[in-house]
Amino acid sequence: MNDGVNGVALAVFIFFFVLVTAMGFMAARWRRAENEHSLDEWGLGGRSFGTWVTWFLLGGDLYTAYTFVAVPAAIYAAGASGFFAVPYTILVYPLIFTFLPRLWSVSHKHGYVTTSDFVRGRFGSKGLSLAVAVTGILATMPYIALQLVGIQAVLDVMGVGGGEDTNWFVKDLPLLIAFGVLAAYTYSSGLRAPALIAFVKDTLIYIVIAVAIIYIPIKLGGFDDIFAAASDKFAESGKGGVVPDSGGQWTYATLALGSALALFMYPHSITATLSSRSREVIRRNTTILPLYSLMLGLLALLGFMAIAAGVKVENGQLAIPQLFENMFPDWFAGVAFAAIGIGALVPAAIMSIAAANLFTRNIYKDFIKPDATAAQETKVSKLVSLLVKVGALIFVLGMDKTVAINFQLLGGIWILQTFPALVGGLFTRWFHRWALLGGWAVGMVYGTVAAYGVASPTQKHFGGSSDEIPGIGEIGYIGLTAFVLNVLVTVVLTVVLRAVKAPDGVDETKPADYTADAGDPGVQVELPPATAGSSH
Repeated sequence: MNDGVNGVALAVFIFFFVLVTAMGFMAARWRRAENEHSLDEWGLGGRSFGTWVTWFLLGGDLYTAYTFVAVPAAIYAAGASGFFAVPYTILVYPLIFTFLPRLWSVSHKHGYVTTSDFVRGRFGSKGLSLAVAVTGILATMPYIALQLVGIQAVLDVMGVGGGEDTNWFVKDLPLLIAFGVLAAYTYSSGLRAPALIAFVKDTLIYIVIAVAIIYIPIKLGGFDDIFAAASDKFAESGKGGVVPDSGGQWTYATLALGSALALFMYPHSITATLSSRSREVIRRNTTILPLYSLMLGLLALLGFMAIAAGVKVENGQLAIPQLFENMFPDWFAGVAFAAIGIGALVPAAIMSIAAANLFTRNIYKDFIKPDATAAQETKVSKLVSLLVKVGALIFVLGMDKTVAINFQLLGGIWILQTFPALVGGLFTRWFHRWALLGGWAVGMVYGTVAAYGVASPTQKHFGGSSDEIPGIGEIGYIGLTAFVLNVLVTVVLTVVLRAVKAPDGVDETKPADYTADAGDPGVQVELPPATAGSSH
């Protein structure tokens, strides 16, 4: 690592940061609508994005700075087990092809802005809707915080902010500036800002990956030498390997499957989805998004390259930024750092908007001010998006980074427990609303308690996301075990509650709503001002 500031890399980084900042503020005038004071406009970009804008937005949403830093860092530390991220992104696209178009259709038909809106409308339960909303907000907060971890890794490698002994304000000032700017343009432009910036972010990432996968192996003597160096390192340490060991197969498989089920339960994934202008846009995107999985596979190989290049870091999150600084000319290292930095700003913006929409629609409007107008909803959502960012900033600056990472793992366990209510509700009304709430509660409690009991070399609690699967004895992903318990409890309680004829909620949707498209009669692609603030 440089003893001082890498001036050339920093200058390139600042250039791209200023560029995307200007684009963020300009986005407020991009496709501006006559009525800007509604969540449809501020929080969903007017539900107007086509195939390519949605593709870049979803890619910017799902493939974050943390992905860029953490996936190869996992390979660097533990070897092939870190590749679980590649099969799970392959599994997820056939899965979402089956349910996202249905969610888009019913949401546009009724003007739903969040998953909790749909759950409330489908099951007639504000309690279940609240559970889904609170889970979404809790799971999103540490995810936003980890985007800060990605930016911090880049700033540390560039030498910005000084060493560990530097005054905390000076050390964290660049980070404070970056997220102050992010907060400002998200507040003014809403979802249009990350949608526009995503073009720059994804272009930079593809350029960096294309160069890295060709240039770095040439400098290191080819892939044979890279894999040989990684194999020697893992053999010497006794931890990990270039191929998964038989003892970790259950962990690998359950983590991949559980992560695939959870990915599109996150509020930011749904927010990007609902911003598209037609059902067909969603279907097209599920067929072209796997291009990002190809990129992810190449990205993961950087972990082995860091080993072969002799990168030595105490914090594994610094491995890839340090690899870029060591291997690339300073100017291109700046491009790579900009790709990571902007890769944090785009998803952080979408996540904060998604969390704010959940609070506004499903807590503020449902329980605090039921008669809130569309303009009031938008104002509250803007303010909450700022508070969410401030909370994430405090979370990162005040806690150890490993704690932030483990809380994000816990967030994945939590968000998976909303799957039965959301995806189940898209295909059947058989589940009873109270049964879904009971299953959710069991999954949340089990998942949290099991994760609390996992220790690591550096932590007594929340040290990982895998534990022994009850009844099987194998080590597997806690989130998937909690999900299975959730489904079992939901099914059993539904049978009991239907047998005793417990009161069911009112379903405001109809079967035709789930296949409706933008041009069909009655589909509210843009809500009129008089009804834009309604609960539908």
